[in-house]
Amino acid sequence: MPLISEITKLRATINNWRRQGLRIGFVPTMGNLHAGHLQLVHTARLHCDKVVVSIFVNPLQFDRASDLSAYPRTLTQDCERLAGLADAIFTPTPELMYPEGQQQQTRVIVPGISQVLEGALRPGHFDGVSTVVCKLFNLVQPDVACFGEKDYQQLALIRKMVSDLNMPLDIISQPTVRADSGLALSSRNGYLTTSELAQAPELAATMNALAERITQGERDFATLVNDASARLNGRGFTTDAIDIVDAHTLLPITERTQAVVILMAAFLGKARLIDNRVVSL
Repeated sequence: MPLISEITKLRATINNWRRQGLRIGFVPTMGNLHAGHLQLVHTARLHCDKVVVSIFVNPLQFDRASDLSAYPRTLTQDCERLAGLADAIFTPTPELMYPEGQQQQTRVIVPGISQVLEGALRPGHFDGVSTVVCKLFNLVQPDVACFGEKDYQQLALIRKMVSDLNMPLDIISQPTVRADSGLALSSRNGYLTTSELAQAPELAATMNALAERITQGERDFATLVNDASARLNGRGFTTDAIDIVDAHTLLPITERTQAVVILMAAFLGKARLIDNRVVSL
């Protein structure tokens, strides 16, 4: 399993596979891999002959320098976990990805979806995501790319970018992988203390309680959001945002909405945790 840090070597590897007529799958990550990431690699393997995993902590998508510097980097452990699963690991540096610096980098901006919800809370975040994913797609040129559904808005953003730019690849999503407690697996869970880790499943529990109320016919979404926020804040969290929007458009609910998505974001200690659930109306 080669560890590749140069574009020329990556392209040579990809070209060799292409000459053999092999299908290529791709899983972009920022490292600090957990079972959710590994499930994405397994999914890519089901659809392809070769799988490339990228590990790159993308500075362009961080809105706080402290968050970027604190993000866990565990390359040795990540490579051990990918042994026997991936056929190549691409580990570019910021200098390789942005040779003229971030300010001079051409940006890929997905209008609308990048400015609402999480995009409004973190201006520029999704521009950094779409830019780096577009660059990685151009480098790897996969037939299939796999993403987790835990980052619901990010997945929608990437699907729109691929559609709008007529990229010749399929996006396959993987349901959120959870611990037995119900907590969505995330690299940021590593920021939690032992006591916070015991509290953290309350985010999913609150979300599921919201979903149950919607399923039972409640439609006063403002009250639902306020109740959920109060519940979280009363149990050690600091609510950042709870939104209930159209699951397809991520816009406010209308009479045509057939399903909603509950989007949860809350701080617990140093960790900002997110989760989501789709509910049919």
